[in-house]
Amino acid sequence: MSTVDLLNTSNEKVGQIELNADVFDVKVKEHLLHDVVRMQRAAKRSGNSCTKTRTEVRGGGAKPWRQKGTGRARAGTRNSPLWRGGGVTFGPKPRDYSFKLNRKVKKQALAMAMSARLQEGNLVVVDDFVMDAIKTKDFVGIMKGFDFENCLIITEQSNENVNKSSRNANGFKVLTVDGVNVYDILLHKKLMLVKPAVESLEKRLTA
Repeated sequence: MSTVDLLNTSNEKVGQIELNADVFDVKVKEHLLHDVVRMQRAAKRSGNSCTKTRTEVRGGGAKPWRQKGTGRARAGTRNSPLWRGGGVTFGPKPRDYSFKLNRKVKKQALAMAMSARLQEGNLVVVDDFVMDAIKTKDFVGIMKGFDFENCLIITEQSNENVNKSSRNANGFKVLTVDGVNVYDILLHKKLMLVKPAVESLEKRLTA
């Protein structure tokens, strides 16, 4: 078990909390994190680039010139990839770039990502994160209190005021436990966990 300070949104210590070692004290394997990030980014690729082959290009029904006697190379169609305006040889077609990894691997990588942030001293736990109104200025003020310029905040449940207040704050993102992922954790230098989210994450990753 790792014990860390429990803070409020004013960056004041209000207690301590024990973190499960199976989730927050895991040996980090960079190649595993790399595989999971690669999987996430591959799944986001649209894969909609498309070129026409010689059979899909319009025209080309008539032979451009007779086979013999012109002194030029023989040609059967204007759709040839050798001609300007012709088809493309081995060009890209719509495809799915996604690939799968085992569920255990993904869970392990998520624990590694959070362990890495804790080991770096870039993880904080707050007792609660609630805002009375949608105001980006107030959200930025809270982050300045922690001296954070780049941070991922993980909450137990979605909070409209917090979500909308963080939208226009560059470098910050708010996710619920259901949406937490390796890529976003590694993308942000700091990680802030709300206490109820810690319990949910531990239950999810140790089940």
